[in-house]
Amino acid sequence: MLTLTKLDHQLVFPPVDMALTEPNGLLAFAGDLSAKRLLLAYSSGIFPWFSQNEPIMWWSPNPRGILPLENFNCSKSLKKFARNCNYRITLNNAFDRVIDACATIPRDDSGTWITVDMINAYKNLHQLGHAHSVEVWRENSLVGGLYGIVVGKVFCGESMFHSATNASKLAMLYLVELLKSQGAEFIDCQMQNPHLASLGCIEVPRTQFLTMLAEQNKQSFDKTVWLPQTITLEKLL
Repeated sequence: MLTLTKLDHQLVFPPVDMALTEPNGLLAFAGDLSAKRLLLAYSSGIFPWFSQNEPIMWWSPNPRGILPLENFNCSKSLKKFARNCNYRITLNNAFDRVIDACATIPRDDSGTWITVDMINAYKNLHQLGHAHSVEVWRENSLVGGLYGIVVGKVFCGESMFHSATNASKLAMLYLVELLKSQGAEFIDCQMQNPHLASLGCIEVPRTQFLTMLAEQNKQSFDKTVWLPQTITLEKLL
């Protein structure tokens, strides 16, 4: 019978094949959200996910949701919208605002897994150059965006939001094109859902995902790729 590991001050995780099947992927609890532990987790195919007033819980689900970059579904209607809308896209210009917006969007369970501790931890990772955001603007209003963690040549997507039509899809389109230009192969989506599936997300066995992750961890992005920038939508089409 598999048991749930309680983490301590040591920077170590149990093997992911010790994760529970129900709930799917729960591997360990406790520990902390230090930058070193978070980067070790993501590079090992593990991520934190818990609610306010719960202990930190660490997950490695099977199967794993990934978005192969060549699989991204940029529909004709999205391309048409991009040509005619008055949005603009930026990279790493408003990370704090994006994660704060993701934490406050309405959810079916009336809660959020993006707790205060998680927000602070990821803002710290952003300051250290490991967490990045894509922002979508309509004039001076932030109307959509996404954020995630980079390990090797993998973007581990954490959350996205939109308050205007197609804003989060345009953020994803920009991210996909940026990653393609740098020779990346996929986005780690953690777990598939209907919205991600509509964008091209698929499920793969955890063992396959870990092999893909290990190969991409051997590589790295040019740090200049993540410098704050603004892009017009015409360049994406």
